[in-house]
Amino acid sequence: MSVGHVVLIGAGPGDPGLITWRGIQALGSADVVLYDYLSADELLEHASPDAERIYVGKQAGHHSLGQQEINQLLVDLAQQGKRVVRLKGGDPFLFGRGGEECLALDSAGVPFEVIPGISSALAVPAYAGIPVTHRGLSSSLAIITGHEDPSKEESALDWSALARIDTLVVLMGVGNLPVIVERLQEAGRKDDTPVAVIQCGTRGRQRTVVGTLADIDARVQAAGLGPPAIIVLGEVVRLRDALGWFDRLPLQGLRVLVTRTREQTSKLSVALRALGAEPVECPLIQVVPPASWESMDRAVRTLDRYSWVVWTSANGVATFFERLAAAGLDAGALAGCRLAVIGSATAAPLEAHGLCADLVPEGYTGESLAHTMLSALDLRGQAILVARSAIARPVLVDLLKQAGALVDDVPAYDTVMPTGLAENLERALSDVDVVTFTSSSAVRHLVDAMRCDGETGNLQGHVLACIGPVTADALRDYGLEPDIVAETHTISGLAEALVAWRADNKGKGA
Repeated sequence: MSVGHVVLIGAGPGDPGLITWRGIQALGSADVVLYDYLSADELLEHASPDAERIYVGKQAGHHSLGQQEINQLLVDLAQQGKRVVRLKGGDPFLFGRGGEECLALDSAGVPFEVIPGISSALAVPAYAGIPVTHRGLSSSLAIITGHEDPSKEESALDWSALARIDTLVVLMGVGNLPVIVERLQEAGRKDDTPVAVIQCGTRGRQRTVVGTLADIDARVQAAGLGPPAIIVLGEVVRLRDALGWFDRLPLQGLRVLVTRTREQTSKLSVALRALGAEPVECPLIQVVPPASWESMDRAVRTLDRYSWVVWTSANGVATFFERLAAAGLDAGALAGCRLAVIGSATAAPLEAHGLCADLVPEGYTGESLAHTMLSALDLRGQAILVARSAIARPVLVDLLKQAGALVDDVPAYDTVMPTGLAENLERALSDVDVVTFTSSSAVRHLVDAMRCDGETGNLQGHVLACIGPVTADALRDYGLEPDIVAETHTISGLAEALVAWRADNKGKGA
Protein backbone atom coordinates (compact mmCIF):
# COMPACT_ATOMS: atom_id res chain seq x y z
CA MET A 1 0.00 0.00 0.00
CA SER A 2 1.33 3.44 -0.90
CA VAL A 3 1.93 5.92 1.90
CA GLY A 4 -0.60 8.72 2.17
CA HIS A 5 0.22 12.25 3.16
CA VAL A 6 -0.55 14.74 5.93
CA VAL A 7 -1.51 18.40 5.63
CA LEU A 8 -1.20 20.62 8.69
CA ILE A 9 -3.68 23.48 8.39
CA GLY A 10 -3.81 26.59 10.53
CA ALA A 11 -7.52 27.13 11.19
CA GLY A 12 -7.06 30.66 12.48
CA PRO A 13 -8.04 32.12 15.85
CA GLY A 14 -11.75 31.22 15.98
CA ASP A 15 -13.73 33.11 13.35
CA PRO A 16 -14.16 30.40 10.68
CA GLY A 17 -13.89 33.03 7.96
CA LEU A 18 -10.21 33.54 8.78
CA ILE A 19 -9.01 30.18 7.43
CA THR A 20 -7.22 30.41 4.08
CA TRP A 21 -8.80 29.29 0.82
CA ARG A 22 -6.00 26.78 0.38
CA GLY A 23 -6.87 25.32 3.78
CA ILE A 24 -10.52 24.92 2.75
CA GLN A 25 -9.48 23.12 -0.43
CA ALA A 26 -7.26 20.70 1.51
CA LEU A 27 -10.08 19.97 3.96
CA GLY A 28 -12.35 19.03 1.08
CA SER A 29 -9.99 16.30 -0.14
CA ALA A 30 -9.24 14.69 3.24
CA ASP A 31 -10.03 11.10 4.16
CA VAL A 32 -9.46 11.83 7.85
CA VAL A 33 -9.51 15.10 9.82
CA LEU A 34 -7.84 15.42 13.22
CA TYR A 35 -9.08 18.63 14.79
CA ASP A 36 -8.33 20.73 17.86
CA TYR A 37 -10.40 22.28 20.65
CA LEU A 38 -10.03 25.78 19.18
CA SER A 39 -10.95 24.81 15.60
CA ALA A 40 -14.38 26.21 14.66
CA ASP A 41 -17.00 23.47 14.21
CA GLU A 42 -18.20 25.14 11.01
CA LEU A 43 -14.89 24.35 9.33
CA LEU A 44 -15.57 20.63 9.55
CA GLU A 45 -18.50 21.16 7.17
CA HIS A 46 -15.94 21.80 4.43
CA ALA A 47 -14.68 18.22 4.75
CA SER A 48 -16.28 15.46 2.71
CA PRO A 49 -19.31 13.87 4.40
CA ASP A 50 -17.42 10.57 4.13
CA ALA A 51 -14.30 11.89 5.87
CA GLU A 52 -13.59 10.47 9.32
CA ARG A 53 -13.42 13.13 12.03
CA ILE A 54 -11.24 12.59 15.10
CA TYR A 55 -11.14 15.04 18.01
CA VAL A 56 -7.67 15.39 19.50
CA GLY A 57 -8.15 18.69 21.34
CA LYS A 58 -6.45 19.84 24.49
CA GLN A 59 -8.02 22.00 27.16
CA ALA A 60 -6.58 23.10 30.47
CA GLY A 61 -6.56 20.02 32.69
CA HIS A 62 -7.89 17.69 30.00
CA HIS A 63 -6.16 16.24 26.96
CA SER A 64 -8.13 13.84 24.77
CA LEU A 65 -4.78 12.48 23.49
CA GLY A 66 -1.20 13.24 24.49
CA GLN A 67 1.08 14.86 21.93
CA GLN A 68 3.05 11.67 21.32
CA GLU A 69 -0.20 9.79 20.70
CA ILE A 70 -1.28 12.44 18.19
CA ASN A 71 2.08 12.19 16.42
CA GLN A 72 1.77 8.42 16.17
CA LEU A 73 -1.85 8.60 15.00
CA LEU A 74 -0.85 10.90 12.14
CA VAL A 75 1.88 8.47 11.10
CA ASP A 76 -0.38 5.41 11.37
CA LEU A 77 -3.19 6.94 9.32
CA ALA A 78 -0.83 8.13 6.59
CA GLN A 79 0.84 4.70 6.42
CA GLN A 80 -2.62 3.27 5.73
CA GLY A 81 -2.56 5.32 2.53
CA LYS A 82 -4.98 7.97 3.76
CA ARG A 83 -5.04 11.68 3.03
CA VAL A 84 -4.88 13.19 6.50
CA VAL A 85 -5.64 16.76 7.54
CA ARG A 86 -4.44 18.01 10.91
CA LEU A 87 -6.62 21.05 11.64
CA LYS A 88 -5.03 23.25 14.28
CA GLY A 89 -6.16 26.49 15.89
CA GLY A 90 -4.17 29.58 14.94
CA ASP A 91 -0.96 28.83 13.07
CA PRO A 92 0.63 25.36 13.28
CA PHE A 93 4.13 26.71 13.90
CA LEU A 94 3.34 29.39 16.49
CA PHE A 95 3.06 27.54 19.81
CA GLY A 96 0.99 24.99 17.94
CA ARG A 97 3.44 22.07 18.24
CA GLY A 98 3.23 21.66 14.50
CA GLY A 99 7.01 21.34 14.32
CA GLU A 100 6.91 18.28 16.58
CA GLU A 101 4.25 16.65 14.44
CA CYS A 102 6.20 17.32 11.24
CA LEU A 103 9.39 15.92 12.75
CA ALA A 104 7.53 12.73 13.66
CA LEU A 105 6.19 12.48 10.11
CA ASP A 106 9.63 13.11 8.62
CA SER A 107 11.19 10.39 10.79
CA ALA A 108 8.55 7.92 9.57
CA GLY A 109 9.05 8.87 5.93
CA VAL A 110 5.56 10.34 5.62
CA PRO A 111 5.22 13.28 3.19
CA PHE A 112 3.58 16.37 4.64
CA GLU A 113 2.59 19.94 3.83
CA VAL A 114 2.00 22.96 6.08
CA ILE A 115 -0.66 25.55 5.29
CA PRO A 116 -0.08 28.55 7.57
CA GLY A 117 -2.92 30.10 9.55
CA ILE A 118 -3.68 33.52 10.98
CA SER A 119 -2.36 33.55 14.52
CA SER A 120 -4.42 34.74 17.45
CA ALA A 121 -1.38 36.83 18.42
CA LEU A 122 -2.22 39.18 15.54
CA ALA A 123 -5.92 38.63 14.82
CA VAL A 124 -7.32 38.81 18.34
CA PRO A 125 -5.76 42.20 19.17
CA ALA A 126 -6.96 43.45 15.76
CA TYR A 127 -10.56 42.42 16.55
CA ALA A 128 -10.21 44.18 19.91
CA GLY A 129 -9.03 47.38 18.21
CA ILE A 130 -5.39 47.02 19.23
CA PRO A 131 -2.69 47.17 16.53
CA VAL A 132 0.34 45.28 17.83
CA THR A 133 2.62 47.86 16.18
CA HIS A 134 1.92 51.54 15.55
CA ARG A 135 4.07 54.42 14.41
CA GLY A 136 5.23 56.43 17.40
CA LEU A 137 3.98 53.90 19.95
CA SER A 138 5.43 50.50 19.13
CA SER A 139 8.17 49.39 16.78
CA SER A 140 8.98 46.12 18.51
CA LEU A 141 6.82 43.09 19.22
CA ALA A 142 7.38 39.89 21.19
CA ILE A 143 5.02 36.90 21.25
CA ILE A 144 5.53 34.49 24.13
CA THR A 145 3.81 31.55 25.74
CA GLY A 146 2.35 32.10 29.16
CA HIS A 147 2.00 28.39 29.73
CA GLU A 148 5.17 27.99 31.73
CA ASP A 149 4.95 26.05 34.98
CA PRO A 150 4.86 28.73 37.73
CA SER A 151 6.66 26.36 40.12
CA LYS A 152 9.81 26.35 37.97
CA GLU A 153 12.82 27.85 39.76
CA GLU A 154 14.02 29.55 36.58
CA SER A 155 11.99 30.76 33.62
CA ALA A 156 13.06 29.93 30.07
CA LEU A 157 12.07 33.50 29.20
CA ASP A 158 14.32 36.53 29.61
CA TRP A 159 11.90 38.77 31.46
CA SER A 160 14.32 41.67 31.70
CA ALA A 161 14.58 41.69 27.88
CA LEU A 162 10.84 41.25 27.43
CA ALA A 163 10.11 44.15 29.75
CA ARG A 164 11.84 46.46 27.25
CA ILE A 165 9.78 45.32 24.24
CA ASP A 166 7.16 47.88 23.16
CA THR A 167 4.31 45.38 22.68
CA LEU A 168 4.16 42.02 24.42
CA VAL A 169 1.56 39.43 23.39
CA VAL A 170 1.14 36.45 25.71
CA LEU A 171 -0.65 33.33 24.47
CA MET A 172 -2.14 30.75 26.83
CA GLY A 173 -1.24 32.95 29.78
CA VAL A 174 -4.45 33.99 31.51
CA GLY A 175 -4.13 31.18 34.06
CA ASN A 176 -0.67 32.44 34.98
CA LEU A 177 -1.53 36.13 34.84
CA PRO A 178 -0.43 36.94 38.43
CA VAL A 179 2.99 35.38 37.80
CA ILE A 180 3.40 37.17 34.46
CA VAL A 181 2.52 40.51 36.09
CA GLU A 182 4.94 39.91 38.94
CA ARG A 183 7.85 38.99 36.68
CA LEU A 184 7.33 42.01 34.43
CA GLN A 185 7.16 44.31 37.45
CA GLU A 186 10.34 42.79 38.86
CA ALA A 187 11.99 43.31 35.47
CA GLY A 188 11.20 47.01 35.59
CA ARG A 189 8.01 47.41 33.53
CA LYS A 190 6.03 50.37 34.87
CA ASP A 191 2.86 49.72 36.84
CA ASP A 192 0.84 52.13 34.66
CA THR A 193 1.59 50.17 31.46
CA PRO A 194 -1.75 49.49 29.67
CA VAL A 195 -2.79 45.84 29.51
CA ALA A 196 -5.72 44.13 27.76
CA VAL A 197 -6.95 40.58 28.26
CA ILE A 198 -9.16 39.32 25.42
CA GLN A 199 -11.28 36.19 25.82
CA CYS A 200 -12.75 34.21 22.89
CA GLY A 201 -11.14 36.59 20.43
CA THR A 202 -12.67 36.96 16.93
CA ARG A 203 -15.82 35.12 18.05
CA GLY A 204 -19.22 36.58 18.88
CA ARG A 205 -18.57 36.09 22.60
CA GLN A 206 -15.34 38.10 22.54
CA ARG A 207 -14.83 39.99 25.81
CA THR A 208 -12.05 42.44 26.61
CA VAL A 209 -10.88 43.72 29.98
CA VAL A 210 -8.48 46.67 29.98
CA GLY A 211 -6.37 47.86 32.90
CA THR A 212 -2.80 48.47 33.86
CA LEU A 213 -0.04 46.19 34.98
CA ALA A 214 -0.91 47.15 38.56
CA ASP A 215 -4.60 46.20 38.45
CA ILE A 216 -5.21 43.91 35.47
CA ASP A 217 -5.25 40.71 37.52
CA ALA A 218 -7.95 42.03 39.85
CA ARG A 219 -9.99 43.31 36.91
CA VAL A 220 -9.81 39.97 35.09
CA GLN A 221 -10.84 38.07 38.20
CA ALA A 222 -13.76 40.44 38.81
CA ALA A 223 -14.93 39.96 35.20
CA GLY A 224 -14.58 36.18 35.42
CA LEU A 225 -12.43 35.89 32.31
CA GLY A 226 -10.74 32.57 31.64
CA PRO A 227 -9.22 30.63 28.75
CA PRO A 228 -9.10 30.85 25.83
CA ALA A 229 -7.69 34.34 26.23
CA ILE A 230 -4.61 36.30 25.26
CA ILE A 231 -2.81 39.18 26.98
CA VAL A 232 -1.61 42.31 25.19
CA LEU A 233 0.69 44.72 27.01
CA GLY A 234 1.95 48.09 25.78
CA GLU A 235 0.99 51.62 24.81
CA VAL A 236 -0.89 50.33 21.76
CA VAL A 237 -3.68 49.21 24.10
CA ARG A 238 -4.62 52.90 24.48
CA LEU A 239 -5.80 52.90 20.86
CA ARG A 240 -8.63 50.49 21.64
CA ASP A 241 -11.22 53.20 22.38
CA ALA A 242 -10.76 54.66 18.89
CA LEU A 243 -10.17 51.43 16.96
CA GLY A 244 -12.45 48.90 18.70
CA TRP A 245 -14.54 48.15 15.60
CA PHE A 246 -15.67 44.64 16.48
CA ASP A 247 -17.27 45.64 19.78
CA ARG A 248 -19.32 48.25 17.93
CA LEU A 249 -21.06 45.71 15.69
CA PRO A 250 -24.80 45.69 16.47
CA LEU A 251 -25.10 42.01 17.46
CA GLN A 252 -21.69 41.63 19.12
CA GLY A 253 -21.83 39.24 22.07
CA LEU A 254 -24.98 37.36 20.99
CA ARG A 255 -24.95 33.63 20.33
CA VAL A 256 -27.71 32.80 17.86
CA LEU A 257 -29.07 29.34 17.08
CA VAL A 258 -29.47 28.91 13.31
CA THR A 259 -32.04 26.24 12.53
CA ARG A 260 -32.24 26.25 8.73
CA THR A 261 -31.44 23.18 6.67
CA ARG A 262 -27.79 22.10 6.53
CA GLU A 263 -27.55 23.42 2.96
CA GLN A 264 -29.09 26.80 3.85
CA THR A 265 -27.48 27.66 7.19
CA SER A 266 -24.47 29.43 5.70
CA LYS A 267 -26.32 32.48 4.36
CA LEU A 268 -27.87 33.33 7.72
CA SER A 269 -24.66 32.46 9.58
CA VAL A 270 -22.62 34.75 7.34
CA ALA A 271 -25.10 37.59 7.85
CA LEU A 272 -25.08 37.15 11.62
CA ARG A 273 -21.30 36.92 11.84
CA ALA A 274 -20.92 40.12 9.83
CA LEU A 275 -23.09 41.82 12.45
CA GLY A 276 -20.93 40.54 15.33
CA ALA A 277 -23.04 37.60 16.50
CA GLU A 278 -21.77 34.05 16.88
CA PRO A 279 -24.02 31.64 14.98
CA VAL A 280 -24.50 28.15 16.39
CA GLU A 281 -25.75 25.87 13.66
CA CYS A 282 -28.25 23.14 14.48
CA PRO A 283 -30.40 22.41 11.41
CA LEU A 284 -33.89 21.29 12.36
CA ILE A 285 -34.88 20.33 8.82
CA GLN A 286 -33.49 18.00 6.21
CA VAL A 287 -34.85 18.38 2.69
CA VAL A 288 -35.56 15.04 1.01
CA PRO A 289 -37.32 13.96 -2.21
CA PRO A 290 -41.10 13.49 -2.04
CA ALA A 291 -42.53 10.00 -1.72
CA SER A 292 -42.84 9.87 -5.52
CA TRP A 293 -41.64 11.98 -8.46
CA GLU A 294 -44.53 10.75 -10.61
CA SER A 295 -46.70 13.89 -10.44
CA MET A 296 -43.73 16.26 -10.80
CA ASP A 297 -42.33 14.40 -13.80
CA ARG A 298 -45.76 14.33 -15.46
CA ALA A 299 -46.12 18.09 -14.96
CA VAL A 300 -42.61 18.76 -16.32
CA ARG A 301 -43.38 16.81 -19.51
CA THR A 302 -46.59 18.79 -20.11
CA LEU A 303 -45.55 22.34 -19.21
CA ASP A 304 -47.12 23.73 -22.37
CA ARG A 305 -50.60 23.27 -20.88
CA TYR A 306 -49.97 25.56 -17.89
CA SER A 307 -50.64 29.30 -17.90
CA TRP A 308 -48.72 29.80 -14.64
CA VAL A 309 -46.01 27.97 -12.70
CA VAL A 310 -45.79 28.94 -9.02
CA TRP A 311 -42.99 28.28 -6.53
CA THR A 312 -43.16 29.00 -2.81
CA SER A 313 -39.51 28.38 -1.85
CA ALA A 314 -36.00 28.14 -3.22
CA ASN A 315 -36.04 24.41 -2.45
CA GLY A 316 -39.01 23.98 -4.78
CA VAL A 317 -37.20 25.84 -7.57
CA ALA A 318 -34.09 23.68 -7.13
CA THR A 319 -35.91 20.35 -7.29
CA PHE A 320 -38.12 21.50 -10.18
CA PHE A 321 -35.09 22.24 -12.34
CA GLU A 322 -33.46 18.95 -11.33
CA ARG A 323 -36.50 17.08 -12.66
CA LEU A 324 -36.54 19.32 -15.74
CA ALA A 325 -32.94 18.31 -16.47
CA ALA A 326 -33.75 14.64 -15.78
CA ALA A 327 -36.39 14.88 -18.52
CA GLY A 328 -33.81 16.27 -20.95
CA LEU A 329 -35.30 19.78 -20.83
CA ASP A 330 -34.06 23.21 -19.83
CA ALA A 331 -35.48 26.62 -18.90
CA GLY A 332 -36.74 27.05 -22.45
CA ALA A 333 -39.54 24.61 -21.64
CA LEU A 334 -41.12 27.39 -19.56
CA ALA A 335 -41.30 29.83 -22.47
CA GLY A 336 -45.10 29.68 -22.68
CA CYS A 337 -45.68 29.99 -18.93
CA ARG A 338 -45.90 32.98 -16.64
CA LEU A 339 -43.94 32.57 -13.43
CA ALA A 340 -44.88 33.52 -9.86
CA VAL A 341 -42.83 33.20 -6.66
CA ILE A 342 -43.54 33.90 -3.03
CA GLY A 343 -40.64 36.33 -2.48
CA SER A 344 -37.23 37.59 -3.54
CA ALA A 345 -35.41 34.63 -1.99
CA THR A 346 -37.41 32.35 -4.32
CA ALA A 347 -36.95 34.66 -7.31
CA ALA A 348 -33.14 34.56 -6.99
CA PRO A 349 -32.64 30.88 -7.99
CA LEU A 350 -34.97 31.47 -10.95
CA GLU A 351 -32.68 34.28 -12.09
CA ALA A 352 -29.76 31.86 -11.89
CA HIS A 353 -31.53 29.89 -14.62
CA GLY A 354 -31.95 33.03 -16.73
CA LEU A 355 -35.61 33.55 -15.84
CA CYS A 356 -37.43 36.52 -14.35
CA ALA A 357 -40.53 36.08 -12.19
CA ASP A 358 -43.60 37.78 -13.63
CA LEU A 359 -45.17 38.17 -10.22
CA VAL A 360 -43.61 38.67 -6.76
CA PRO A 361 -46.03 39.79 -4.03
CA GLU A 362 -45.15 42.46 -1.48
CA GLY A 363 -45.93 40.08 1.38
CA TYR A 364 -43.98 36.84 1.49
CA THR A 365 -46.84 34.49 2.34
CA GLY A 366 -49.10 32.13 0.45
CA GLU A 367 -52.09 34.40 1.17
CA SER A 368 -50.27 37.43 -0.22
CA LEU A 369 -49.28 35.58 -3.39
CA ALA A 370 -52.83 34.33 -3.96
CA HIS A 371 -54.44 37.75 -3.33
CA THR A 372 -51.93 39.47 -5.61
CA MET A 373 -52.71 37.04 -8.43
CA LEU A 374 -56.47 37.26 -7.90
CA SER A 375 -56.53 41.06 -7.74
CA ALA A 376 -54.78 41.42 -11.10
CA LEU A 377 -55.91 38.38 -13.04
CA ASP A 378 -58.95 36.41 -14.05
CA LEU A 379 -57.81 32.85 -13.30
CA ARG A 380 -61.04 31.06 -14.18
CA GLY A 381 -60.25 27.97 -16.22
CA GLN A 382 -56.50 28.63 -16.22
CA ALA A 383 -54.17 25.70 -15.48
CA ILE A 384 -51.68 26.50 -12.72
CA LEU A 385 -48.80 24.34 -11.54
CA VAL A 386 -47.81 24.88 -7.90
CA ALA A 387 -44.49 23.20 -7.00
CA ARG A 388 -43.94 23.23 -3.25
CA SER A 389 -43.35 21.25 -0.08
CA ALA A 390 -45.33 18.06 0.41
CA ILE A 391 -46.52 19.40 3.77
CA ALA A 392 -47.16 23.03 2.78
CA ARG A 393 -50.24 24.84 4.12
CA PRO A 394 -53.27 24.48 1.81
CA VAL A 395 -54.24 28.19 1.81
CA LEU A 396 -52.58 29.16 -1.50
CA VAL A 397 -54.02 26.26 -3.47
CA ASP A 398 -57.44 26.64 -1.85
CA LEU A 399 -57.70 30.34 -2.74
CA LEU A 400 -56.66 29.71 -6.35
CA LYS A 401 -59.19 26.89 -6.72
CA GLN A 402 -61.94 29.05 -5.21
CA ALA A 403 -61.21 31.59 -7.96
CA GLY A 404 -61.85 28.93 -10.58
CA ALA A 405 -58.27 28.02 -11.44
CA LEU A 406 -57.36 24.44 -12.37
CA VAL A 407 -54.54 23.80 -9.92
CA ASP A 408 -52.05 20.94 -9.94
CA ASP A 409 -50.53 20.94 -6.43
CA VAL A 410 -47.28 19.00 -6.98
CA PRO A 411 -44.90 17.99 -4.18
CA ALA A 412 -41.40 19.17 -5.08
CA TYR A 413 -39.74 18.04 -1.85
CA ASP A 414 -40.44 16.90 1.69
CA THR A 415 -38.86 17.84 5.02
CA VAL A 416 -37.83 15.46 7.79
CA MET A 417 -36.07 15.68 11.11
CA PRO A 418 -32.27 15.25 10.82
CA THR A 419 -30.67 12.24 12.51
CA GLY A 420 -29.38 12.97 16.01
CA LEU A 421 -31.32 16.22 16.28
CA ALA A 422 -32.42 15.80 19.90
CA GLU A 423 -28.87 15.48 21.24
CA ASN A 424 -27.53 18.29 19.04
CA LEU A 425 -30.40 20.56 20.01
CA GLU A 426 -30.01 20.00 23.75
CA ARG A 427 -26.32 20.88 23.51
CA ALA A 428 -26.96 23.95 21.34
CA LEU A 429 -29.74 25.37 23.51
CA SER A 430 -27.54 25.23 26.60
CA ASP A 431 -25.47 28.21 25.49
CA VAL A 432 -27.35 30.48 23.08
CA ASP A 433 -29.27 33.71 23.58
CA VAL A 434 -31.51 33.73 20.49
CA VAL A 435 -33.26 30.90 18.60
CA THR A 436 -34.19 31.61 14.98
CA PHE A 437 -36.96 29.91 13.04
CA THR A 438 -37.30 30.19 9.27
CA SER A 439 -40.25 27.86 8.69
CA SER A 440 -43.17 26.16 10.40
CA SER A 441 -41.41 22.84 9.86
CA ALA A 442 -38.48 24.06 11.93
CA VAL A 443 -40.83 24.89 14.81
CA ARG A 444 -42.53 21.50 14.66
CA HIS A 445 -39.25 19.58 14.46
CA LEU A 446 -37.79 21.49 17.40
CA VAL A 447 -40.72 20.67 19.64
CA ASP A 448 -40.77 17.05 18.47
CA ALA A 449 -37.04 16.72 19.11
CA MET A 450 -37.44 17.94 22.67
CA ARG A 451 -39.55 14.82 23.28
CA CYS A 452 -41.76 16.44 25.82
CA ASP A 453 -45.22 16.29 24.23
CA GLY A 454 -45.44 19.95 23.43
CA GLU A 455 -43.74 21.14 26.62
CA THR A 456 -41.18 23.75 25.64
CA GLY A 457 -39.57 24.69 28.95
CA ASN A 458 -36.10 24.40 27.48
CA LEU A 459 -36.87 27.50 25.42
CA GLN A 460 -37.60 29.65 28.45
CA GLY A 461 -35.07 32.45 28.73
CA HIS A 462 -34.28 32.42 25.02
CA VAL A 463 -35.27 35.13 22.59
CA LEU A 464 -37.38 33.57 19.82
CA ALA A 465 -37.06 35.10 16.34
CA CYS A 466 -39.25 34.20 13.34
CA ILE A 467 -38.77 34.95 9.67
CA GLY A 468 -42.44 35.85 9.21
CA PRO A 469 -46.02 35.63 10.53
CA VAL A 470 -46.69 32.07 9.37
CA THR A 471 -43.71 30.78 11.34
CA ALA A 472 -44.73 32.96 14.28
CA ASP A 473 -48.21 31.41 14.27
CA ALA A 474 -46.63 27.95 14.34
CA LEU A 475 -44.81 28.96 17.54
CA ARG A 476 -48.03 30.26 19.04
CA ASP A 477 -49.67 26.89 18.35
CA TYR A 478 -47.27 25.50 20.97
CA GLY A 479 -48.01 28.27 23.47
CA LEU A 480 -44.89 30.29 22.68
CA GLU A 481 -44.94 33.98 21.84
CA PRO A 482 -42.18 35.10 19.46
CA ASP A 483 -40.08 38.05 20.56
CA ILE A 484 -39.12 39.00 17.01
CA VAL A 485 -41.05 38.68 13.74
CA ALA A 486 -39.30 39.99 10.65
CA GLU A 487 -41.29 42.50 8.60
CA THR A 488 -39.45 41.45 5.44
CA HIS A 489 -39.68 37.67 5.29
CA THR A 490 -36.16 36.91 4.10
CA ILE A 491 -32.83 36.04 5.70
CA SER A 492 -31.74 39.67 5.37
CA GLY A 493 -35.04 40.77 6.89
CA LEU A 494 -34.57 38.41 9.83
CA ALA A 495 -31.06 39.76 10.44
CA GLU A 496 -32.37 43.34 10.28
CA ALA A 497 -35.11 42.47 12.77
CA LEU A 498 -32.51 41.09 15.18
CA VAL A 499 -30.51 44.31 14.90
CA ALA A 500 -33.61 46.42 15.61
CA TRP A 501 -34.51 44.25 18.61
CA ARG A 502 -30.97 44.49 19.99
CA ALA A 503 -30.99 48.29 19.67
CA ASP A 504 -34.32 48.50 21.51
CA ASN A 505 -33.13 46.19 24.30
CA LYS A 506 -29.45 47.19 24.60
CA GLY A 507 -29.93 48.66 28.05
CA LYS A 508 -31.82 45.59 29.28
CA GLY A 509 -28.91 43.17 29.06
CA ALA A 510 -29.58 42.01 25.50
